Amino acid sequence: MKTYQEDPVVQKNRWWILVSVAMFTFMSTLDSSIVNIALPTISKDLAVPMNKAEWVVSIYLMIVCACLLLFGKVGDSFGKIKVYRVGTLIFTLGSLLCGFNHSLAMLLFGRVIQGIGASMTMATNTGITTEVFPMNERGRALGAIGAFVSLGSIAGPGIGGLILAHFSWSYIFWINVPVGILTILIGEKFLPKDITMSKKKIDWLGFVTFAVTIMSFFGAVFIGQEVGYVHTLPLILLIVAIVFFICFIQVEKRKENPLLVFSILKNKMFTMSLITALLIFSANFFVNVVMPFYLQNARGLSASYAGLLMMVFPFLMVIGSPLSGYLTDKIGPQKLVLIGLTLLSITQLLYVFMNQLSPIWYYVLATAIMGMGNALFQSPNNTIVMSSVEKENLGVAGSMNSFARNLGMVIGIALSTTILYSGMSASYGQRVTTYIDGRPDIFIFGMRVTFMASLVICVIALVISLVRFRKKAVN
Repeated sequence: MKTYQEDPVVQKNRWWILVSVAMFTFMSTLDSSIVNIALPTISKDLAVPMNKAEWVVSIYLMIVCACLLLFGKVGDSFGKIKVYRVGTLIFTLGSLLCGFNHSLAMLLFGRVIQGIGASMTMATNTGITTEVFPMNERGRALGAIGAFVSLGSIAGPGIGGLILAHFSWSYIFWINVPVGILTILIGEKFLPKDITMSKKKIDWLGFVTFAVTIMSFFGAVFIGQEVGYVHTLPLILLIVAIVFFICFIQVEKRKENPLLVFSILKNKMFTMSLITALLIFSANFFVNVVMPFYLQNARGLSASYAGLLMMVFPFLMVIGSPLSGYLTDKIGPQKLVLIGLTLLSITQLLYVFMNQLSPIWYYVLATAIMGMGNALFQSPNNTIVMSSVEKENLGVAGSMNSFARNLGMVIGIALSTTILYSGMSASYGQRVTTYIDGRPDIFIFGMRVTFMASLVICVIALVISLVRFRKKAVN
């Protein structure tokens, strides 16, 4: 068979293939956000300071982003399904290791293993889905993948809170093991053998320079959050990141089979869609960072009630994503992207005017609009990204799509916290790095400044989309 779409067995099993890919997509993305809520417990249990415990979150994101382009290329060269299968095994093993709470070093080692496995599945999931599903169903399939990505990135605090209420923090990782084994078994039964393989050599020098760039840049961001961005170590790491990024570009220009095919970036529809995804995931994480403070500290709600309210977003994603995928197949992706981005901009505006006395229904309404806006945006934008490249570049395109999302998460965390505390500091008249008890007015001021920034980000994404679609219509 030349393609999976001509294979009747693959087409018969295509929805089971999607189940396998979507379940693992959810787990690997969930692990980017679920650990945050357990950090105080982990810090206390392992007797380490909070700033060291935060590396449990940071190291995972760093490894995922550093390895995504490599495994996208490996998938294109030697088979996306082969890379995906190995990734599921490695991620499940990493999850098992993370739960053995012997020491912080053991936990960080487990997170590195998890990150390698997650990057293998993230780099190949959209490429597999694009190859398996025919064009008239691709929107629904990619919509499901997009829904599980968003669900995983946002649902972490709620699910983590439920687990911690009844079990030790080890189960935040161990819950992945039975789900991982089930997914592996489904994959063994239904995933076909690879048929699209370029068998090109892997650009290892490009990978090393890119990995050093990512690890140095993220190290500068995360350490800068702890000690300040003008401190010596973050500045040195930033300089290292810039130097190695320049080296990466020079290496890639000379390689016959580079890690990143720069010609793919000349495709304006592809590149602008990636930038839009990066911006929207950044804005999403503004909400993810700020809302727990708003609901629990400023409003005085219990952790369980706050977690329940934060589940409004993933609930609307579950409802809206299948609808979005269906509409993408029926009316095309462009109108849905614009509607989704408009709703997301409206949400940020509603958040700007929210204070500690706003009725709960106001928060629920704003968050529901955000969930529906994300649902309408993710599926069609993924469809545009994956349908705008040639088949031999699907692995690279999928890995770059995942990279844009993960980079957006990191930028969102760093920007939102920086803007929030800067706004609070300006209101308070001195440096603030945490919530001030008894002064919700200080936090509300910082929150409003933060959501003004996220509103600007969403509007920029909307303008970029208007420009890219108008140019395409003209051409």
